[in-house]
Amino acid sequence: MKSLFFLASCCIMIACAFPPQKKLKIWLVGDSTISIKDPKAYPETGWGMPFVNFWDSSVTVENRAVNGRSTRTFIEENRWTPIVAGLQEGDYVFIQFGHNDEVPSKKSYVPETDYKTYLEKYIRETKDKKATPVLITPVARRKFDSSGHIMETHAVYAQLVRNVAAAQQVALIDLDKLSQQLLEKMGSKSSAYLFNHLLPGQHPNYPEGKEDDTHFSELGARKMAEIVLAEIQRQQLPVSSRIIIPAKK
Repeated sequence: MKSLFFLASCCIMIACAFPPQKKLKIWLVGDSTISIKDPKAYPETGWGMPFVNFWDSSVTVENRAVNGRSTRTFIEENRWTPIVAGLQEGDYVFIQFGHNDEVPSKKSYVPETDYKTYLEKYIRETKDKKATPVLITPVARRKFDSSGHIMETHAVYAQLVRNVAAAQQVALIDLDKLSQQLLEKMGSKSSAYLFNHLLPGQHPNYPEGKEDDTHFSELGARKMAEIVLAEIQRQQLPVSSRIIIPAKK
């Protein structure tokens, strides 16, 4: 009987010493490079899709990224307001725009000054809810020069993200720079496996084939998610303690 009492006391002490972590949400806000894809788009994969598999049970990932959206259109379409309404103290908001903001010919175009203003709005309204904003530079496109070196495709807008993060003193994941490094290391030929490249007849969703150097294959999405996760750990963001490595099947 005494041994049972001792065992119960030890369990209580352990439970008190290691209380369960408070549940939180990580909200992903951005464009098609992150978003959840329709089955008809497969094997195109947003990096937010594998990202959900690297967290313990105390974390829920809310992937609200949408194809083709910019900092402005995401707000105009009333996609941001519901997120702000749902934010709880301790949550995180990962913000990655730029692909659609930077192209003047697109309806989603956002001039540089406005891009900065919108990023500041996301940060301010996230902080107002006592949640943590994390800015992410737009992930690199696969574009190599004639000598086989990766080319910068987001120079202006990626730098704007860096500037805003520094001025607002928020965490920055420089996915533009880090993904360029990965593509450079892999080289022009091998890096194609990271993107939605398909030969004619290779997949029923793309009977004519596909050469897309912006959107990812499953492998590419996984690699980009791993870059983001590695940066969360390297920067020792508090949420990094909740990252897990999925068991291999």
